[in-house]
Amino acid sequence: MPPVELFLGLVAFGALAGFLAGLLGVGGGLVIVPVMVWFLGSAHLGGEHVQHLAVGTSLAVMVFTSFSSVMAHHRKGAVDWGIVRGMAPGVVLGTFAGSQIAGLLPSDGLKWFFVVYAYAIALQMFFNAKPAGQRAMPGRLGQLSAAGLIGTISSFVGIGGGSMSVPFMSWCNVPIHRAIATSAALGWPIAVSGALGYLAGGWQANGLPWGSAGFVYLPAMATLMALTVLLAPLGAAAAHKLPVAKLKKAFALLMVVTATEMLLSLLR
Repeated sequence: MPPVELFLGLVAFGALAGFLAGLLGVGGGLVIVPVMVWFLGSAHLGGEHVQHLAVGTSLAVMVFTSFSSVMAHHRKGAVDWGIVRGMAPGVVLGTFAGSQIAGLLPSDGLKWFFVVYAYAIALQMFFNAKPAGQRAMPGRLGQLSAAGLIGTISSFVGIGGGSMSVPFMSWCNVPIHRAIATSAALGWPIAVSGALGYLAGGWQANGLPWGSAGFVYLPAMATLMALTVLLAPLGAAAAHKLPVAKLKKAFALLMVVTATEMLLSLLR
């Protein structure tokens, strides 16, 4: 088992991930994945599967945290369940297939993908870039295609897909608050199918630490799940009192720092 001080660090970062998820409306996966990479690397766990464990554990945590978010949005009547029904099969198939493909990729390949994605999201958040509504939601085939791509990318990065599905729906003239709520509802099937995919994909992998179920590290999952569930509501409440626009820029800079650190580790 990892030393106690590493778990204390995981507790601190898990609390931060949950608070930021509620405060800024960003998926905790953008924080959890680099934290898990740090945790596993510091504990010398995972070997060549560090990134797989980080992404799989992040998706498993979101199974629980996204469900509570969906229920909160549903109680407010903000979720467009018609869009969810149209896109959910695509995100499930894309996420599960992507997780199986990811299991075949080297850990460094997944790290490169995370680095590029993190830089892109950091730029989008820093400049608050939002697509203008230009069209209506596409038909069933168009929704399935977009959802499949969102699910596949989410499975490589370990996120709920909100940073892609919200801009997509906004581009299709879905009001922003409805897009955010509907994206949260889509995040749950992404998390479930992704977690199951990483669990299955890593079931017979060699060199995984004790406490792993496939590419999901259960001790870290339980710790992060409890903290994100507890802290996300506090972050959401603080969003009404704190300068969220400035904090989003600060978070974007934090994303640049973490992505750069991962990039440097790849170049060493």
